[in-house]
Amino acid sequence: MKQLILFLVLITTLASCSTDNDNTGSYTYEVLSVQSYELPASFTLGETYKIKLKYQKPTACHIFQGIYYDKNLNTRTIAIQTAVNDNEVCTKEVPPLSELTFNFYVTNTGSYIFKFYKGEDAAGVDLFEEVEVPVVN
Repeated sequence: MKQLILFLVLITTLASCSTDNDNTGSYTYEVLSVQSYELPASFTLGETYKIKLKYQKPTACHIFQGIYYDKNLNTRTIAIQTAVNDNEVCTKEVPPLSELTFNFYVTNTGSYIFKFYKGEDAAGVDLFEEVEVPVVN
């Protein structure tokens, strides 16, 4: 009897372990442009500031994945990262603008240059809107 129960548990365990990954879905990752932003007119060294971003998801199927944030000296490049489930059927209804904030800690003197991603031109070249914010003491 113990062998029969052990055999049934073993069969059940093996049947529940599947290497079929079809139901996990595949995703396409997209970078979206920053529609608008709110920055202060100046920064103070050592202070933290909340920076507000607004962006437009093309469909309700776009899932926010994070902020693309690249640092190079005092230049910050910013865009929105999203994922779309390739197996999901989406309507073309455009959702309302999404909004988020992130903290920016001022560590350097001089000025910071923020480059907000605005999409691509007809030739596929990335477009950015640049804003310079001085650091005052």
